[in-house]
Amino acid sequence: MCAAYASRRGRTLVDRELYLPKSWTSDRERCRAAKVPDNRGFATKTELARILVTRALASPLPISWVTADALYGQDWHFRRMLEEARLGYVVAVPKSQQIKSLAGCWRIDQLIGDAPDDAWERLSCGDGAKGPRLYDWAAAQLPAVPFFDGDEPSHHRWLMARRSIARPDEIAYYLAHAPIGTSVSELVEVAGSRWPVEACFQSAKNECGLDQYEARRYPGWYRHITLAMLAHAFLAAMAAMGGTERGAAETDQPSRPSPGQKSGGSWQLAAPGQDASALTLIGH
Repeated sequence: MCAAYASRRGRTLVDRELYLPKSWTSDRERCRAAKVPDNRGFATKTELARILVTRALASPLPISWVTADALYGQDWHFRRMLEEARLGYVVAVPKSQQIKSLAGCWRIDQLIGDAPDDAWERLSCGDGAKGPRLYDWAAAQLPAVPFFDGDEPSHHRWLMARRSIARPDEIAYYLAHAPIGTSVSELVEVAGSRWPVEACFQSAKNECGLDQYEARRYPGWYRHITLAMLAHAFLAAMAAMGGTERGAAETDQPSRPSPGQKSGGSWQLAAPGQDASALTLIGH
């Protein structure tokens, strides 16, 4: 498991943790033979993700947003940790994700399915190999909730959906937490920033041998991965200094709605059937 950092100047891998299943951590003799520390117990992938985020927050990295796939996005503890740190996030969630609102508790796909046609807005979430990555997006803002009694809310929660233009039945779902005043186009840009980070893994494999190891012991894995990540970070820094590579967040701004499209980018959340009128760290 790796954490990647992206800014407008570049992107690179910045941290790693090795996931050990219970079949390993419950066999202490096997762990000792592989030089796994005795204090290394079982941790789920979402627990490891929280460790990576905690270390990133303790570092000098200027972090504004966090993105993650559905494995981590569906974990309430992971999202709550980010909210308590007053971080913005856009995380993928499964279609069965439960959403609690004033309208009750519903699956996210039910709520998105009840969105009116004009709630969908065609936006680019960044450039791909063939130009802007255009999708139809819908977003609904949830009520702002202060963390402590007496506090003024500083962030809103959102639910979002991304629909394929060519295959409208293909819909991806997201939950977001963003400073009050954040636009839908900004959330879409953050959501899209997770994909270029996949290029970190590919380039680290191709250029730095990230996956070219036959480690038999715990320290060996960490040494290899750490050195490969260091080499990748060096190359990313050299590319940024030379201006030869675009950063993960250096994508085109989301496209403006064409004439006739709605410009608000969100709709009022309602219960299904009711009328509706309306594991990545991202730097500044």
